[in-house]
Amino acid sequence: MALAGKVVVVTGGNRGIGLGLARGAGKAGASIAIWARDAAAGASAVSELEADGVRARFFECDVTREDSVVNAAGSTLEYLGPIDALFANAGISGERTRLIDLSLAEWRRVMAVNLEGAVISMREAARQMIRLERPGALIGVASTSAIHGTPGRLAYSASKAGLTAVCRGLAVELARHRIRCNALVPGWTKTDMLDRDHARSERFVEATTARTPVRRWGTPADFEAVAAFLADPDQAYHTGDSVVVDGGYTVY
Repeated sequence: MALAGKVVVVTGGNRGIGLGLARGAGKAGASIAIWARDAAAGASAVSELEADGVRARFFECDVTREDSVVNAAGSTLEYLGPIDALFANAGISGERTRLIDLSLAEWRRVMAVNLEGAVISMREAARQMIRLERPGALIGVASTSAIHGTPGRLAYSASKAGLTAVCRGLAVELARHRIRCNALVPGWTKTDMLDRDHARSERFVEATTARTPVRRWGTPADFEAVAAFLADPDQAYHTGDSVVVDGGYTVY
């Protein structure tokens, strides 16, 4: 119960990897704040967490709107207590398109959620931590697409690579405030988003599975233990890292 008495925020924590992170932090004793847009999915996630004995609350939040993030941070403090850790997990894949067909509007749409939304969320958590003089942890959820070339997903790949750079910068900037910042880099994982984009292609799933040493895609449950680790205040010397959870995909 390394996170007993702590408050952990997971943006986009109402499904997929985000819900796996929320479960992991909750099992370690934390109270969970889920920031997301889909209220129905948020209520379902809260019910699921509460069934496991986790104190959880949903706060409707659109990370592309600064005022929405500010309000969610304030409401979390009011209803659950000060934020001890935040996982900037909310993200979208964007439309699959070639560079020559990529519109500036689509590029900006993806960046607004995946990069700007993550920065605003981490900023508000950091502001609260610094104001209250409390140590904390910030985690940006990136992707192995930040490492490998991903044709047709230029905006997504760039946003996730940018997020890893943000995490490294914040690790240096915020260390004097005892705030750690690390990136989590998931590999191919069974989520609603990837199901829509890839899982319907049996050939693609077979190819990526064959290239993964553990010979399977990940599941949200694979991220539970790493969530507890990354949010654990006892890991005071661990910052500026990119923790890859991909079944060995990037090293094979």
